[in-house]
Amino acid sequence: MANGHLFDNEEAADAGGDTKPAGHDASGHRARLRKRLLDGGAEALADHEVIEYLLMTAIPRRDTKPIARTLLKQFGSLAGVFNADPAALARHPGMGETSAAALRIVALAARRLARSQVTALPVLGSWQALIDYLTIDMAHLTIERVRVLYLDTKNRLIRDEHVSDGSIDEAAIHPREVIRRALDLGAAAIIIVHNHPSGSPEPSRADIQITNRIAEAGRLLGITVHDHVIIGREGHVSLKAKGLI
Repeated sequence: MANGHLFDNEEAADAGGDTKPAGHDASGHRARLRKRLLDGGAEALADHEVIEYLLMTAIPRRDTKPIARTLLKQFGSLAGVFNADPAALARHPGMGETSAAALRIVALAARRLARSQVTALPVLGSWQALIDYLTIDMAHLTIERVRVLYLDTKNRLIRDEHVSDGSIDEAAIHPREVIRRALDLGAAAIIIVHNHPSGSPEPSRADIQITNRIAEAGRLLGITVHDHVIIGREGHVSLKAKGLI
């Protein structure tokens, strides 16, 4: 009995299934993309070409340009594709687990690289690297996530701790628990971080109130709250910079 229906979409393509061949100029097109990638700068390839080239490694015998374009249309942007749910990527027409993994590894590598930039230097002296790391990691989350960065006396990162998922209020983040954790870790300061899935990073009244409660609890025990950073697809907001702490 034939078992072709068990293949991922890209596996069916490589097995000679119902997908279209790459075309007579496939090797030439891929060679040109490769040359532009290796010889050019950050803008050498358009967004759809970045996805197209990655998918070539997972689906070597198929024209991946149409898939790249439909992925961008469905998920909205290059970052949206790379941060999409793996199951949603695998279900996309022409995709499958192998090609979804080829895209997801990029997001993983970007997070690792950004995190290494943050851990290597004092956080306050490499603020843009911190914002880049948090944006890569949180801007495209579909749920609200709260994290606390615990810093030593030289403002180096001791621990990046995922505190909770959900709205930032005292049900999700307890001021006394945050400060007690800082004392347990020997931290001298903290930075609170959370994201807004809506896209806008503008702080709510609850964001401001909980931040000031944590800051007050910290002052009593010698723990400084340097900032509360809110991340969204539209950018980020520092409560410290806005004079709200």
